[in-house]
Amino acid sequence: MKRRLFLFFVTIICSVLLPICLHAQAKTDSLPTAVSLPQCISFALKNQPSAKQASIDEQINEKNIGIALADWLPQINAGGSAQHYFELPQQPFNGGFITSGVANSSTLSLTGNQVIYNNTVALASRTSKYSRQYYKQNILSTQINVVADVSKAFYDVLLSQRQLAIINEDILRLQRSLKDAYAQYQAGVVDKTDYKQATISLNNELASRKQAEEAIKSKIAYLKQVMGLTPQKPIELVYDSTQLERETVIDTLQALDVNNRVEYKQLQTQKTLDNLNVDYYRWYFLPSVSAFGSYNLGYYSPNLSDLYSRSFPNSLVGLNVSVPIFTGNKRIQNVAKAKLQVERADLDIENTRNLINTEYTQALAGYKSSYNDYKVLRDNVALAKDVYNVVFLQYREGIKTYLNVITAESDLRTSELNYYNALFNVLSTKIDLQKALGTLSVQY
Repeated sequence: MKRRLFLFFVTIICSVLLPICLHAQAKTDSLPTAVSLPQCISFALKNQPSAKQASIDEQINEKNIGIALADWLPQINAGGSAQHYFELPQQPFNGGFITSGVANSSTLSLTGNQVIYNNTVALASRTSKYSRQYYKQNILSTQINVVADVSKAFYDVLLSQRQLAIINEDILRLQRSLKDAYAQYQAGVVDKTDYKQATISLNNELASRKQAEEAIKSKIAYLKQVMGLTPQKPIELVYDSTQLERETVIDTLQALDVNNRVEYKQLQTQKTLDNLNVDYYRWYFLPSVSAFGSYNLGYYSPNLSDLYSRSFPNSLVGLNVSVPIFTGNKRIQNVAKAKLQVERADLDIENTRNLINTEYTQALAGYKSSYNDYKVLRDNVALAKDVYNVVFLQYREGIKTYLNVITAESDLRTSELNYYNALFNVLSTKIDLQKALGTLSVQY
């Protein structure tokens, strides 16, 4: 019997804990090892600390709204008290003193209060809509920054990986050149200068490869940081080269509309809240009106043991009106202060509008310049490859010197590096331009 009970409880515990463990494991492994840019962004929008903080800020604001609006609901309180007189109070009466009261007394009460109108509670009702709007805009602003940061970090890692691949290809070419130069030296065709120059170039590239490998590690660490991914989680970036080249294009004739920028919308929402604050202080002289009621049970007895044997109930309802008549000019000062805050908000809006225009102009100029470099340098790679192949064949046939090979190889390496620099630079500047236009999507 005990064994059956033990197995029964073990089964229950496993049925409860196993789904929780599996859910936690699924959440941990929700990101595959090989990830694309959309997968990185989607993960970051859910796990990046700043994105989570923005969501928590919205939840905190929602609780604050609930706390403020709770004053519209009835406020009901219960209370009680008990007291014992060691000496009963005396009062003067007809030239003498009389003793009044009983030694033991107790009161139990139930009170309620209902706000009919209160300027502070009314402000909470008017501002709740705009307060929610402000924090939704704050979430969107944070998401836009996350998308931009993750995209740029992703492109930066890809650039370093392509640079490493180019260096590895260059090392293979140099190893082949070194082998040929040494063979020609052994055959007495050339002196030892050629293969020594090849050795120097190869050693330089091997050093460059080490630098590139370490740079990739640091850039992957930064990508994990902006994604909100644990450092121990390995990732491998996957991408489509053809798709990347298609994504370099953006319509540069789009007109800038500052109303598309979430930062601008936030300032307008903040100005609305400031204007509501002006109204709050302007109408501060309005009375506060509330209804109240109370039901009380009184208990009195000279003997403590008989105190609660009989009750004496009483109840009442009433209306409470409070009108501020003079507050030491506090209302006037608060109105003036609130108006200054609105004026300051107008200046913030004007300044932000100018900053957005400058940011857009700079982003557009950066994109156009990068895109032009990309188009020009794209053709150079094919030309440099053809030149290198021809020169290398001519060198093997004794037509060209090794110096020509080194020059052609250097031109090819430079062309490839410049091309990929331009490709990923145009992708990054496109992100800046989309962000400046307010068109960067956060739907992933």
